[in-house]
Amino acid sequence: MTTDSPNHLKADLVVIGAGSAGLSAAAGAAMLGLDVVLFEKGELGGDCLNSGCVPSKALLSAAKYAAAARESSKYGITTVEPVTHWPSVQQHIRKAIDTIAPVDSQERFEGLGVNVIREHAHFTNPNTVASESTIVQARRIIIATGSVPAIPPIPGLDTVDYLTNETIFWTRELPDHLLILGAGPIGMEMAQAFRRLGSAVTVIEMDKALARSDSEHAEIATAALRDEGVTILEKHKAVAVSKANGTISVEVEDESGRKTVTGSHLLVATGRKSVTDGLALEAGDVETDRQGILVTDKLRSVSNKHVWVLGDVAGKGQFTHLAGWHGSVFIRRALFKQGSKSSSLPLPAVTYTSPEVAQLAMTEDEARAEYGDDIDVSRFGFDENDRAIAEGKTKGECKLIIRKGKLVGASVVGEGAGDIIQLATYAMSNGMKVQSLTNFISPYPTRTEVVKRAASAHFTDTVFGKPARMLVSLLQRIP
Repeated sequence: MTTDSPNHLKADLVVIGAGSAGLSAAAGAAMLGLDVVLFEKGELGGDCLNSGCVPSKALLSAAKYAAAARESSKYGITTVEPVTHWPSVQQHIRKAIDTIAPVDSQERFEGLGVNVIREHAHFTNPNTVASESTIVQARRIIIATGSVPAIPPIPGLDTVDYLTNETIFWTRELPDHLLILGAGPIGMEMAQAFRRLGSAVTVIEMDKALARSDSEHAEIATAALRDEGVTILEKHKAVAVSKANGTISVEVEDESGRKTVTGSHLLVATGRKSVTDGLALEAGDVETDRQGILVTDKLRSVSNKHVWVLGDVAGKGQFTHLAGWHGSVFIRRALFKQGSKSSSLPLPAVTYTSPEVAQLAMTEDEARAEYGDDIDVSRFGFDENDRAIAEGKTKGECKLIIRKGKLVGASVVGEGAGDIIQLATYAMSNGMKVQSLTNFISPYPTRTEVVKRAASAHFTDTVFGKPARMLVSLLQRIP
């Protein structure tokens, strides 16, 4: 790092934002010997560590223990109705965050040689970024400022103390009746978690629940939540919000008319928006439109070749693992001149309800819209998987979407779906044929066998017809 004056620096790389994308890029560049300056005004680790993936999965883990206690009688174990001690659940969440935090800490990155400045940064010209105390001129600049909850313009919403993923984990008390706007992954995960912990829960969704997942598999997960007592109002639009005497009221509208639902707390989970406020993008010659920063598939600004845009703010998807991949794309393209792009690999996504819903690339509906009848759908149910049968978790299936012998998509719903989908993800990412998913020894009994069996079913059905599939299924069970 060279210094022209106490507050003026020159660097190889400036990173604005210390979430998954920014930290991945900063660490990679620093380990390669580059001079790196990282600006972050909030907590390092971004949304995922502090208010997203980590706390939500910690909460879901606590909720699973409550559900296990209620379900234990099915396995011959008698227990009493679980009682939630909300402060202890919050302590578990905090412990998970604190345990992971050192990996993303300022101390670790400074140990790697990164100059970490805990201040807001903005552009002053196309290759210069400034904060309150520091001005940095850099060869390359990364914008990795992430996203925040998108708050819909519902009349009255601004008059109530609503919750978002940034505040839901730290409420003073366990909600008596939690109302949730939005039935995407965040809304559905929180709905099941709080229901299992003892809250009444009502979800309000103007479309279909889990609309971006395979439609059949989304229905299986939605039905499971309803069976646990979650009220899910699909095709209902929230048109007004109010609060009186400690009770929150949401007026909703569907094709039959209007009605009002009431609760003690309101969670807004209607999507996210990119963070670009205060960056002075015009000074940096970084073009935008109404959707956000204009970015190529190579993750570079369309107007300023010195600027790269990574993670949620790039508008390519809002997943921590995608943000990490963006960091890798930057290192590969900018430093090793490789041809990686944002879209180089198929994108998996998981909703961590019980059962989990995992989606890779195209859904069946999307594939049929794109290719018509030129696809084959092969599936294998958990109710035929011996591990699932032994554990009493038979709800779900693996579905492979196949075109010309290769995967164009896959979906798994069921226990451990997020782990199971990775076998299909590996095959599709490496351009392997579906046949490769049949050509390995799968340890018995495991749930991941459903992927091999779904792939085998594709060839059995194609060559011999469905009666032969039944025979093969029986033969594969013989030791």
